[in-house]
Amino acid sequence: MAQINLLPWREERRQELKKEFLTTVALVIALAAGLVLLADRVVNSQIDNQNARNGYLTENIKELDKQVAEIRDLQKRRNQLLDRMRVIQELQGNRPIIVRVLDQLVRTVPDGVFYTKLTTAGKKISISGVAESNNRVSSLMRRLEASDWLANPNLDKVHEAREFGEQANRFELSVTVEAPAMEEGLEEG
Repeated sequence: MAQINLLPWREERRQELKKEFLTTVALVIALAAGLVLLADRVVNSQIDNQNARNGYLTENIKELDKQVAEIRDLQKRRNQLLDRMRVIQELQGNRPIIVRVLDQLVRTVPDGVFYTKLTTAGKKISISGVAESNNRVSSLMRRLEASDWLANPNLDKVHEAREFGEQANRFELSVTVEAPAMEEGLEEG
């Protein structure tokens, strides 16, 4: 039988298999590294994309906050304007009442009575004046009670005023402004 030495061939074969193995391992490592880098880039790209979206949302939220603040400011202005309009309407609505009340005060004054001072506080009018006699003060009280616009006359003080005559008196009284029922119905409508 012939002797064939297979050791060098086996050694070569081992060397070839070892090279193939190392090449395969190197390719697998390179492929794995490439996949890791690719995955890292994809994840970083997604993170950057999400950060950009978050930044966009943050800027829009800031803009919306500014708009909400402007809307609140406009609502405050609107409420202030409504309050002013309400006050103006009340003043304009009360204007004819004041004229009628003053007209009633003039119409209810009997001869021999003079007003020296009129003051108002809400719907209450305080009247100071001079009368030739107590009967004139009584007549004034009855006329005020009979008035459509004035009610509840209340005599506060009466004292002598000799400088205006023997029976002259100074008086102070108060009366309440009360609009007639028909007028109130017109104002509400």
